[in-house]
Amino acid sequence: MSRPPFAILIPARYQSSRFPGKPLAPLVGANGAAKPLVQRSWEAAQQIQGAIGVWVATDDERIADAVTGFGGQVVMTSPDCRNGTERCADAVARLGPVAEIVVNLQGDAPLTPGFVVEGLVDALAADSEAIMATPALRCSATTYAHLVHDQSEGRVGGTTVVANAAGHALYFSKRVIPHVPDGAANAYDKVFLHLGVYAYRPEALQAYAALPPSALEELEGLEQLRFLEGSQPIRVVPFEPIGWDCIELNNPGDTTAIEAVLRQRGID
Repeated sequence: MSRPPFAILIPARYQSSRFPGKPLAPLVGANGAAKPLVQRSWEAAQQIQGAIGVWVATDDERIADAVTGFGGQVVMTSPDCRNGTERCADAVARLGPVAEIVVNLQGDAPLTPGFVVEGLVDALAADSEAIMATPALRCSATTYAHLVHDQSEGRVGGTTVVANAAGHALYFSKRVIPHVPDGAANAYDKVFLHLGVYAYRPEALQAYAALPPSALEELEGLEQLRFLEGSQPIRVVPFEPIGWDCIELNNPGDTTAIEAVLRQRGID
């Protein structure tokens, strides 16, 4: 099966309860130069094979100015968008039918490898039941330790996910799931880190925007739970550890860990 055409949207908002101004937060690369998070996310998107276009979707002029300053494309969206999926739905409504599949590459995940996005698009195209697809990365020992440490310190770190035998999501949580008993061998091997990437069919975005926020979505602060509570199947695409930790910039303290990976991978 040939890969259908897809477009990439990077939703970015300035206000964040945990990290105000996060898209403009500087991240220092391997050469010692700093670039804002939104630029690093844009540059990561540019490396993905097969994308027919990349846009940053925002409602903030400061972010828009930064994006146009480094040569990126911007689509301005409503300030009333409550999350990245609503912002993507708004962006597609403004851009028109840009592609058969729309990828939401969340702006706080610049370490996401390109082959993950390509795998998502392929998986969604092959699964007629699913309305969207999202990746789950089997934890390495260090990623698992990072998640557990954040949880023990009362911080919200990454999101984890469990799926059924058909590969459709059962639940996503900002807690580490499933619970692994103390002393279990290779505990990290049982946990999958959800990466902040989604591939949608455009009609799924339209349907999502028409629904009110769900109860679990509001409790967890996880937008994809609106699909699950509406009994909409989400295809979870598993990946094995990839050689570096795909840490998202959720808290200011994550900056140091992300910069370490940029140095490790030689990304300027």
